[in-house]
Amino acid sequence: MREEGDVHADAGEETSARRHRPSKPSGVFEAVAQDEAFVTHVHEATKSLDAVVEVRGFNLWYGAKQALYGIHMTVPRGQVTALIGPSGCGKSTLLRCVNRMNDLIPIVRTEGGILLNGDPIYGGGTDVIELRKRIGMVFQKPNPFPMSIYENVVYPLRIDGVRDRSVLDEICEKSLRGAGLWEEVKDRLKESGLGRSGGQQQRRCIARAIAGEPEVLLLDEPCSALDPIATGRIEDLIQELKGTYTILIVTHNMQQASRSSDQTAFMYLGRLVEFGPTEDIFLTPHLKETEDYVTGRFG
Repeated sequence: MREEGDVHADAGEETSARRHRPSKPSGVFEAVAQDEAFVTHVHEATKSLDAVVEVRGFNLWYGAKQALYGIHMTVPRGQVTALIGPSGCGKSTLLRCVNRMNDLIPIVRTEGGILLNGDPIYGGGTDVIELRKRIGMVFQKPNPFPMSIYENVVYPLRIDGVRDRSVLDEICEKSLRGAGLWEEVKDRLKESGLGRSGGQQQRRCIARAIAGEPEVLLLDEPCSALDPIATGRIEDLIQELKGTYTILIVTHNMQQASRSSDQTAFMYLGRLVEFGPTEDIFLTPHLKETEDYVTGRFG
């Protein structure tokens, strides 16, 4: 398990490792303040990766208030991509756009597109129920259902019409093993899913999310309500799941982003500012504004 301070480099090492420290702001924040357009800085190493999710010129409004501005980014296959940025910058809004959860808000309006393995998420003929079967989601706080551990895990298959007990048993065990929980709960599958610690509940929610073998796993600050030990277990689990699943995670924790992700996207007031390999974003960011955020100078 990773220790809380085990990041790619500690603060002192990060300072000495900045071989290409930006000397002055790029003017991004000034452009945002004046509502002017600017081009997101995407690192070359990220551009060449195979994308599972592609966001193309995506805008979103809550009524008259715009929350996302022309987002262009990709989520690489089999990797962990972290969305970071100050509170209210649009991270969770963007994450929820990937499975169209914002459709549940009547005043939301969108422009632009998002593709899932080449299929338009916002196309007129998109079946949203089928879309959400292809995308697993885990929220900030564990949300187990008031039913047994077994039924919590196989619930996605139940609503999809699967009734074969042998199939359900197989998927339940496979998902709980994938979430690192099988040995802990294999003799208690009939017990309520509402019991045990928050960390174990969150891992059970991850087991439920992967039971349908989604193409993408969305994690919206999955550790924000957990203690450091439980957080470490979730982070270890994320590393075990990547490769099998493409993961997009929202986090406020810079150490967590540094430890857990392969790619990092820095957002500010609804705009995507810089996007690249996590090591580069944290050690040698191309923009001064990104450096200031990841080093704690603002935000």
